[in-house]
Amino acid sequence: MWEIPILLSNYIQKFISRSITIGGGSKIPVICAKHDGFKAKLVLEDGSVFKGIGFGFPSKIVGEVVFNTGMVGYTEALTDPSYRGQILCLTYPLVGNYGVPSYNLKDCLGMPKYFEAENIQPKGLAIHELSPVASHWAAERTLDQWLYDEKIPGIHGIDTRELTKHIRVKGVMMGAMEVSKEEVSEEELFKALKENPRYDDINFVKEVSTKSAQTYGSSDECIVLIDTGTKYSIIRNIMRTGYRIVRLPFTASMQEVLSYKPKGVVLSNGPGDPKHCNETVKLSHDLLDRDIPTLGICLGNQILALASGADTYKLKYGHRGQNKPCVDLRNGNAYVTSRNHGYCINPDSLKGTGFKIWFKNADDNTVEGIMHEKKPVIAVQFHPEASPGPYDCMFVFGMFDKMIRGEKIAKA
Repeated sequence: MWEIPILLSNYIQKFISRSITIGGGSKIPVICAKHDGFKAKLVLEDGSVFKGIGFGFPSKIVGEVVFNTGMVGYTEALTDPSYRGQILCLTYPLVGNYGVPSYNLKDCLGMPKYFEAENIQPKGLAIHELSPVASHWAAERTLDQWLYDEKIPGIHGIDTRELTKHIRVKGVMMGAMEVSKEEVSEEELFKALKENPRYDDINFVKEVSTKSAQTYGSSDECIVLIDTGTKYSIIRNIMRTGYRIVRLPFTASMQEVLSYKPKGVVLSNGPGDPKHCNETVKLSHDLLDRDIPTLGICLGNQILALASGADTYKLKYGHRGQNKPCVDLRNGNAYVTSRNHGYCINPDSLKGTGFKIWFKNADDNTVEGIMHEKKPVIAVQFHPEASPGPYDCMFVFGMFDKMIRGEKIAKA
């Protein structure tokens, strides 16, 4: 079992060309995996053990184990700050075949074009099969090389369907994973689980939020983005509506926000329990009091609910993927959305807050968006910016722009 990937990789390196020529003489690189074939184990706090093949960087880590059902987009998923502190399991069976592009490929804002942050955010990666080669016109390195460069361990050769079903039945739980050249001790992994703090007890927003104000664009009209772990695509899509963006830390005060004379405020996505974000909840309460046009996305949705007096709770296994349906309660339209969240708003707690449910999850009826009855405030639990897709809900940014312009929008 251990020797198969190594032998296959050696065979490929010996016999396959380093590029594929296509029409017009263009060449697509073919890159072979190098950091693969280690020994590896993943253990869960309920005693479950998954033995597989290690790749990436040999190390031992502890984190909350979650799964994502997306078929593509591992570069976007692995750089999503909402995965901070977690071990990410991808359910699609073959991962890494199109490699990893360069951080040096920038968009018009100077941000890495194909990523959602500057670095890999999860603590570890679990997949069924690692592609021994990567081939794509923009590929600079393989997935295993990327993980190695950023000191992230990965495990493949495990039954990710079994792991996913296990989490769906028993709920997300803490796990410990080790990738090593030597045999991995299950006893040491379970010991590490007991010695490390639980995911729910850590404020990961502190790790991913910007430390100082950053400005994007040069428009006279400003939007303040409160960064609790924002994805770059949120910045890109606000910019498309024509505004300059000032990105502030999650600890920003109302006075600091007002100093930029913003037309509106966006509360971003981010990792962990929203109840750790006391400073952002207080700011959101002040935003509601002042009737400032506000858009909440993912964690920002939960923070707005808490600021209004509502409550949040942790889902059994969360919603993470690109195929999650929800229904707009204003008109009954259904949308397929991209999501990454483990917490949700308690619908019963919205009574008396001024917020109405805007979107509902078509699978389990959980709250996927709220809209204030009187104030210019809307929020969604899913990711309207997608990245990876689907892009069905980009209209949310347009609605936010209409609120800023004073135009009427249909209420829930």
